Amino acid sequence: MKQTTINTPVSVEGVGLHTGKAVTLTFKPAPANHGYRFQRVDLPDQPVVPADVKFVVSTNRGTTLRSGEAQVATVEHVLSALTGLGIDNVLMEINGPEMPIMDGTAMPFVGVLNTAGQTELEAEREYFVITEPISYKDELLGIELLALPADSFEATVMIDFNSRVLGQQFAALNHMADYTGEIAPCRTFVFVHELEKLLEMGLIKGGDLENAIVIADRKMDQDELDMLAQKMGKKSINVDSEGVLNTVKLHFQNEPARHKLLDVIGDLALIGKPIRGKIVATKPGHTANVEFAKILKKHLTEKRRLFGIPRYDPDKEPLHDVNSISRMLPHRFPFLLVDKIIELSDTHVVGIKNVTINEQLFQGHFPDNPIFPGVLQVEAMAQTGGILALNTVPDPGNWDTYFLKIENTKFKAKVVPGDTLILKMELLEPVRRGIVHMQGTAYVGSKIVSEGELNWQ
Repeated sequence: MKQTTINTPVSVEGVGLHTGKAVTLTFKPAPANHGYRFQRVDLPDQPVVPADVKFVVSTNRGTTLRSGEAQVATVEHVLSALTGLGIDNVLMEINGPEMPIMDGTAMPFVGVLNTAGQTELEAEREYFVITEPISYKDELLGIELLALPADSFEATVMIDFNSRVLGQQFAALNHMADYTGEIAPCRTFVFVHELEKLLEMGLIKGGDLENAIVIADRKMDQDELDMLAQKMGKKSINVDSEGVLNTVKLHFQNEPARHKLLDVIGDLALIGKPIRGKIVATKPGHTANVEFAKILKKHLTEKRRLFGIPRYDPDKEPLHDVNSISRMLPHRFPFLLVDKIIELSDTHVVGIKNVTINEQLFQGHFPDNPIFPGVLQVEAMAQTGGILALNTVPDPGNWDTYFLKIENTKFKAKVVPGDTLILKMELLEPVRRGIVHMQGTAYVGSKIVSEGELNWQ
């Protein structure tokens, strides 16, 4: 299947659940491989926060992302709606620190996104295909999330809060086509004792008894209910026979479990790829969802590296030889560390570095046990990535590139004279303001010898 985005920009207005601040959220079309991104248009330089699990800074009553000084909170309902509708690429402009809570469901976002329509892009959609069981457990709290192989996305959620009112609940989504009718309209829920504590802490300033199911988990007299109503700006409330405050009527008998499934979909969107597999979640919450997403993201990254091993055919004419590379890169002997470019697209590049004993560095670097230094492997990856970056400008020979950051770098095996380094660089996000962020992997044959995330400008 092809990747998608929306046809036209659309907006919703509301208040943040915890801040109570009025915000406008605008969904905008985005190019292939853009993914989901939030942009704080109310801050200087309008910083962008990618919807990536590595940017999660809090899971307290919602999922919060932060990049630098920019933060966006309560992102799970929006991400759930986008995933449920099969939209791959969207830029979300927000003029405040928190998504609007709307009616406590994903339905308002689904509605406005449906009015925007969808556009199919040229790039193929890449799925995270579950090929073996992957699990997360919290033995103390009895929480478990499990991913199993399946032909398409499915999800099953079981909850148990030791509540006389809720009891044990079960919800399932067997086909994503059913998301809009069966999952999106389901509201968040809260117990009375949690509500009281949140009010005392000065949170849920944007909360309303109509955008959440409030469950009376203890006996309450009318005076208590009237006081709670006053705090929430209501005239009067009471508890119905099902133990739920009468401010809302349940859409489904198991609406709380369905909302938990909605949250699971939204939080797992932070891995960056749609899942092809079955998710089974027992007593999930944002903290567990995010921890599970981190595990899935790690598996996804490893799978992409292993299944994406470039094949080097020495008989095939390279896209760029060393003379062509020298015209693009400012590096020269003995620091030009790329001999050939054998693959080049808008999002990735593959280079070749032949390691020989004749290189000057081996005179001083373990001369009796010559090993190609790991830092030079990183430099070779960066030079290879520089070809992709410089390929986007009309006069590449007039540009220099400089390192900004090296992260998550690992050296896994020795590289010695006689080895041929295959250097694969993949864009992790679109080039913005000249800043390039790539995942680099160096292979000898089919073996990974080093890897890391590189940023340069």
